[in-house]
This record gives sequence, C-alpha cells and structure tokens, in this order.
Amino acid sequence: MASPAPKSPEQTEKNRKYDRQLRLWGDHGQTSLEAADICLVNATGLGTEILKSLVLPGIDIGANFFLDSDSVGKSRAQVATQMLLELNRDVRGDFIDENPEEILYNNPDFFNCFTIVVATAVSEKTLITLSKKMWELNIPLIVCQSIGFIGYMRIQTQEHAIIETHPDNEMPDLRLDKPFDTLKDYMDSLNLEQMDLKDYSHTPYVVILYKYLQKWIDEKGDVPKSYQEKKQLKQIIKHDIRKDEDGNPIEEENFEEAIKAINTSIGKTTLPKNVIDILNDDQCINLTAKSSSFWIIAKAIKDFIDNEGCGMLPVKGALPDMTADSEKYISLQQIYHNKAMSDVEAVWRHTIRLLVQLGLPSDSISEKDVKLFCRYASDIHVERGTSIADEYDPKTINANHIAEHLENPESMMVYYVVLRGVQKFQTEFNSYPGEFDDHVEPDIVKLKACISKLLGESGCGPLVKDDYVHEFCRFGGAELHSVSAFLGGLAAQETIKFITNQYKPIHNTFIHDAVSTNSATFFF
Repeated sequence: MASPAPKSPEQTEKNRKYDRQLRLWGDHGQTSLEAADICLVNATGLGTEILKSLVLPGIDIGANFFLDSDSVGKSRAQVATQMLLELNRDVRGDFIDENPEEILYNNPDFFNCFTIVVATAVSEKTLITLSKKMWELNIPLIVCQSIGFIGYMRIQTQEHAIIETHPDNEMPDLRLDKPFDTLKDYMDSLNLEQMDLKDYSHTPYVVILYKYLQKWIDEKGDVPKSYQEKKQLKQIIKHDIRKDEDGNPIEEENFEEAIKAINTSIGKTTLPKNVIDILNDDQCINLTAKSSSFWIIAKAIKDFIDNEGCGMLPVKGALPDMTADSEKYISLQQIYHNKAMSDVEAVWRHTIRLLVQLGLPSDSISEKDVKLFCRYASDIHVERGTSIADEYDPKTINANHIAEHLENPESMMVYYVVLRGVQKFQTEFNSYPGEFDDHVEPDIVKLKACISKLLGESGCGPLVKDDYVHEFCRFGGAELHSVSAFLGGLAAQETIKFITNQYKPIHNTFIHDAVSTNSATFFF
C-alpha cells in the first residue's frame, strides 16, 4: 500500500472544538462562518431552533430569542441573546426589540450589513417589503414558517455561485484517454510484461488501466462507452493476469482494483455540461468591474481551456489511494500534482490579466482562490432564483404551475396554497385561523374565503377538498417543537451553505409534512 499520510500537527483548541464541521467545509468555510453576520426576524420557536443550530458552529447573530418561564415580563430578544451566547463563547450577538415593519420603515438601511437574513412568521405585508429590500441589496433571504405538522421554507437569491458543491460521487480526474505529456512519458516508460512479480504486483492500478485503455483505443478507435464494452475490457484485464505454475490466476490486488475502477475511471475526458453552460453565460463572457470573483475566475478558466488547456479543464491533481509501493505511488502522485500546479499558474496569469483589463487591484483575487476553483472546476454550479414579492403579485406568479400541481390530489402544493391563505387571513383578521377556541368554526369559513380569493386572483380553480382548511384551523397557528426542530436544523443548514458557498442549497420552496414525513420542493 502507499505510505500512510504523516500525522497532523498538534490541533489547536479551536480546531478540536470545531473538528467535525471542519471536515465538512474546511478552514476557509469556517472562516467565512465566523465572519458572517446573520439577522433573524421575529422571535418564534422556529427562530430559536434556527439560531441554536447557527450559534453552535460559530456564527454572529442579530435579533433572536431563547426563553424559559423565568423570562416572562422581560424583553425576549434580550434574554434570548444572553442565553444563546452561552452556547458558544466564540459568537457575538445583539438584539433589536422592535417590530420588523417599523425597522423597514424607519431604518431601511438596517439590513444592509448582514450576510444573510432569516425571517420566521412574518406578515404578508412585511414579507413583501422585506423581499423587495433584500432583492435590491442582493442579500439572500430565507423565509420559514412552522404551523402544526407543516413546515415551510422559501429561499430567495438573485444568483448564488458555488465552487465546492461536494457531489456525492466525485469522479477521479486521471486523463487516461488524453494523457498530458509528463503523464504519457511516465506511463510509456513502464512495461508490465517485463516486470518481475514484485513490481508487477505493486504497480498502481492507474498504470494498468492506461496500458489496457491504449490497446483498446488502438484497436477500436475510441474509449469503451457502453456497459458491454466496459465489461469486455474487464474480461480482457482479468484474462491477462499472470498465472501460477498450475495455470491459476495469481491474486493481485492492483489488478482487482483496476477492474473495479473501470466504471469510474475510464471515460472520455470532456467538459461537463454544467461547466459549458457557465462558461457560455453572459456573466462570464461580458465581465465588468462589478463582476464577482467567481465570474472573473470562470473567464480565466475559459481562456485557459481555449489556450494552454487544449479544450480541457485544469487537472485536479488528486490521486485516489491504491495498492502500490511507495516509490511508484509517490512518483505518479507527483506527476499529477505538478501538472495541477502548472495549470493553476496558467489560470492565475489569466486572472491577473483580466483584473488589469477591468481596472481592479491585482490582489482582488488571491492565488489560493484560483487554486480552489481549479480543483473543483468540473462541479461548479450557479443557481438563480426569483423574488418572493413577485410570487405575491397576481400579474407575475406562475398560476399554471400551481394549477397543474393541484390537479394531483397527492401534491403537497395544497399546503403552499393553504399557507398563503393563512397569511391573507392574518392580514385581514390580525390572528391565526382557529387561534381562539370559540372561533374555530367561523374561521374555517373565513379561511376558505381567503383561499378562494387567492386562487381566483391567480386564475386557479377551487381546492378539491376542505380537509386541509379544517386541519390548519385546528392548528390555530401553534408551533410543534418537533416540526420546528426539524425545519430549524434544515434552515440553519441552508444558511451555512450560503455563507460558505459550499454545497447546493434547496432551490426556491420546500414544504414538509411531519405526519406523512413527506417533503417536496417547488420553483416559483
């Protein structure tokens, strides 16, 4: 096997404290978290759960609460801040004991300094105003609500670019079908047939795959693509494994690894569609002095592909672990690493040239940022969203989208419609439907009217069943801790994704039914 990695240096107290999350988003992700400023609008049970999950990783917080029976009569924002900060001494926090509508009206610049804003249980009027403000500022907004067994989350962002998407199955970047010069020279210098048994048994499986792939390409003219072709290549490699005196194949781990790796390591080296779309995006082609570092580096990558890269992305430089003697493994690893560093330098030069052309300081983007982008370039992702305020405008909402989903009696779109009806109810009657025991039956009628009005304004037909209306009136606007805990953890997770620019966030709207444990996402 390859030599084990050297032991890591003594961990700092901070690294020990955040060890598990550092494994998820790294030092640079943790630094982003610690520099972030988050505003929570409205102190609800759900808001508490969100902040709890954000305070523990080490995020600065705005308005919040965390209460017990001893807090009665006190400012819940103040008490909450004090108690939440006890969870993590590294976190700083403050509170504003003021209605969000008043802040939006009297101090609209209040929200300008936040990294992200999270709002829970806001009124329809406040939500629309807040949505427009956050859209104007290009600050992500996450809106959450927990009523009874139903959880709702809506994410608003103009554009969110992600470099580290952390795909579930990241493919190795071996370039065996299109080897770069130093890799080809090294591979061609090795001869499997002339090796003694020890070298033969400890040759990295990447070398074995390269040798057999070249033979295949020489005979067939292209790499194996179909399942049958890859199966055939596996059989060829298996057949060629050296045999003992009795004619039985010698069990060689490296050859077994090569056979197993064919599905993931053998293929045509091309530009992924997601990368092509981003490189052809207007934001990438037509840079301005206001372009983000993501788009500037993306353009540098595009220029690299068109020149030094010969149509390919920079080499990742990472090599999977494998059965091999240390010398061969390290030699091969060094070849990939050196090529990756050379590609990073080329992209870095393109980046500097673009910064000069745009009239931006040469230190606007660091070489470290370019290196990170090159490492994950094959999985970059850009997500563009829509404004929540537009969703509340009958002229801009996609009514057909809602109507199509409502035709399916199993669709969770019905919860979205009823929640919108609840908001209209709140606006008109200043309470939740069913909030007062003696008003449940009258509120059912009123809520039906609110929903019918909403659907009518959107050009949709009425709800098929009234069961959902009765259920929401029975909830009376109450939050269940288990539902709020689930949704709070999820909202905190999405918040962290935006702050670290890692992992793909939920796109647009998420709804959860705790009774059936079903969840669904919708795009408006």
